[in-house]
Amino acid sequence: MKTFVIALLLAGFGWFGAGAQVTVDIHSDQDEFLPGEAIPLAIKITNLSGQQLHFGGDPGWLTFSVESSDGFDVVKISEVPVPAQFDLFSSQAGTLHVDIAPCFQINRIGHYKVTAYLHVKDWAAAITSSAKEFDVVTGVKLWSQEFGVPAAGSPPEMREFSLEKANYLRQQLRLYLELTDTAESHIYKVIPLGPMVSFGYPEERIDRTSQLHVLWQTGAQSFSYCVVSPEGLLLQRDLYELINSRPHLKVDDNGDVTVEGGVKRVPAEDIPAVHPPDAVPPAPQK
Repeated sequence: MKTFVIALLLAGFGWFGAGAQVTVDIHSDQDEFLPGEAIPLAIKITNLSGQQLHFGGDPGWLTFSVESSDGFDVVKISEVPVPAQFDLFSSQAGTLHVDIAPCFQINRIGHYKVTAYLHVKDWAAAITSSAKEFDVVTGVKLWSQEFGVPAAGSPPEMREFSLEKANYLRQQLRLYLELTDTAESHIYKVIPLGPMVSFGYPEERIDRTSQLHVLWQTGAQSFSYCVVSPEGLLLQRDLYELINSRPHLKVDDNGDVTVEGGVKRVPAEDIPAVHPPDAVPPAPQK
């Protein structure tokens, strides 16, 4: 089950009257997504009511709607999963993280807006957030290759890996992996692999177990390397520096793929994070 982290932060505000007792705001780190890419949103709920409020416990306490600005209906597949329940004291704010992509059909290129609806059971009232706008855009395909996924007692299922590039926030060029069926009519997974340089070109190999290996340049002397499973799971991520020789992919006689050349370095995410003593721990899983 996906874990949602609720961070309780002191809001530091005074009493603003009944019109601002509870507010709901939607935030996102990006405004453009590829079709099939996750659309993560941070939902901030601020309690300025002067009393402790309980959220959750009932289905539909927090719901979402997505509209298209291009005139077509956005089909809702399911409700967006949200935390079961939590409390907010007055002058506290809680931020929860959701991904709306699996719950709506948002694969068509266009402009969209998402709205959150908070139902406060204690007051029998509903609060509507301001709409958050975003775009679904196309990427530029750099490479694609079909491959087979073995199946017991039947022919292998054929799928396709594709590498695409797109401008992230219209400023930074990013490399994406797309996993589809061979007709490209069904998108299984879209993974943002990371930034890339405009003058570079990714190197890719599929090994004997149908895992995809990708090596690409991210800076003047830096490279990123990823391994992705046939199911679209990111299995490995490494960073290399161009020192003495340029890193490149090598396939041996057994069909195994390795990185040769360059110097591997420890990525920042592998260094343990230091949490402040007053940090609020994640909500316990049930």
